[in-house]
Amino acid sequence: MTAQQQLLQILQHKIQHDELVLPTLPDIALKVRQRSADPNVSLIEMADIIAQDPALAARMIKVANSAFMGRSIKVNTLNQAVTRIGLSQIRNIAVAMALEQVFVSKHKQVQQQLDMLWQSSIDVACIAAACLAYYNGRVTRTGLNKDVLTLMALVHNIGALPLITEAERQQDLLGDSRFLLFIATRLATDVSVRILFAWSFDEPFHQVALNWQKLQPEKPGPGYTDFIRLAVIARDGYSDKDLQQRLLAYYVNLQLVPQPDFMQHPDIQTVYQDVRAMFS
Repeated sequence: MTAQQQLLQILQHKIQHDELVLPTLPDIALKVRQRSADPNVSLIEMADIIAQDPALAARMIKVANSAFMGRSIKVNTLNQAVTRIGLSQIRNIAVAMALEQVFVSKHKQVQQQLDMLWQSSIDVACIAAACLAYYNGRVTRTGLNKDVLTLMALVHNIGALPLITEAERQQDLLGDSRFLLFIATRLATDVSVRILFAWSFDEPFHQVALNWQKLQPEKPGPGYTDFIRLAVIARDGYSDKDLQQRLLAYYVNLQLVPQPDFMQHPDIQTVYQDVRAMFS
């Protein structure tokens, strides 16, 4: 049995017997989610909570000043930033900005994999948000929200994180780093749902984690998962290339995106760069 096969067996056993150590939501993200659930919470109270994490506070000001928010006048304080973003969006955006704290390991090779996973998730989020912005600009009342989609994209493959971290304990089996990321993604679906349930994320987040690897459009649709699939397609992320191309043709016909090489479209590319700037 090869080292790769051994590692695969170990990870499968850990999943089946519920022995994986699941990541916890960063404290600041947990506080934001809990407090924002209170219908009586004020913007000042939310700003006070976010101020407990200076790095997150700085990121929120950056978000408020970004083209993503569609404003040209700059804000300089956290209170101004929270007011601009608004209570309806602050919950998802603050959690999205805090998530990077989860992708940490003391093992150099594993940290490299976690960095790749995080950057991949960011790219998927940026592409998906850009595609949704294009679609929302041409169709009224889609019911799909850009900040919800951004957070969904960031956590769509979150189950790969504890699988990669578990491999840290099997250093003699780590081997090819590309194989590690491949099997982690392959096995991640059920683990992703467990994590999102433990974090008290709503059912639509669970559905995205369950279904994004399935090359079948949402019906009725489009739904959030369709835009995440579009992002994965843009990254040539599916192994079944024929099915990937057929799904892309379906999405173009549905006018979710304007053309097969949709990332070259100026409207989509502009929004992609705007969203990307928030994570830089």
